[in-house]
Amino acid sequence: MKIALINENSQASKNEIVYTALKKVVEPMGHQVFNYGMYRTEDKNSLTYVQNGILAAILLNSSAVDYVITGCGTGAGAMLACNSFPGVICGYVVDPSDAYMFAQINDGNAISMPFAKGFGWGAELNLQYVFERLFEGESGQGYPRDRAIPEQRNKKILDEVKKVTYKDIVTILKGIDQELLKGAISGERFKEYFFENCKNEEIASYIREILA
Repeated sequence: MKIALINENSQASKNEIVYTALKKVVEPMGHQVFNYGMYRTEDKNSLTYVQNGILAAILLNSSAVDYVITGCGTGAGAMLACNSFPGVICGYVVDPSDAYMFAQINDGNAISMPFAKGFGWGAELNLQYVFERLFEGESGQGYPRDRAIPEQRNKKILDEVKKVTYKDIVTILKGIDQELLKGAISGERFKEYFFENCKNEEIASYIREILA
């Protein structure tokens, strides 16, 4: 699995902490981590939580990654931004039980965490435990297990509803503010990571046009 980490400007200083915890947990599982930044508070290219959602949607809809870890001060803004787009099911995760139940019940492809609220002693341990519970075993198996069938049915219903209620991603990218979009894809490692892994040429072509 290819996993992206995305941090916005208010919590950019936490990037290395989150990245280290994520790599420590998932690389032994055989997963790859792609750190899309922000890497530090003083980065030239600044991301807002809205741009976190744009970037997450581009990465997931193009299959450049399979999963996105993101967040903001409270985690709520980045979650709302991610869920504004098709092809993204983002959960709000504070602790390991949130992570496990989101993975098993909702079977999403992104989480948003609060990187300011409650981020004190033991924060790196909580991150590790969250990532362990999020990525252990196969997701979508239900919790509790006797609820698996209705939960899996509801997930399929949600997937079908989202197909109806959202435009396709390229139409959305063309319709939003182009400077906002350009800012979301102007990180120092975006081109290297994205174009190497993107599997959707229509999305890649439009992204090239924006970056030209």
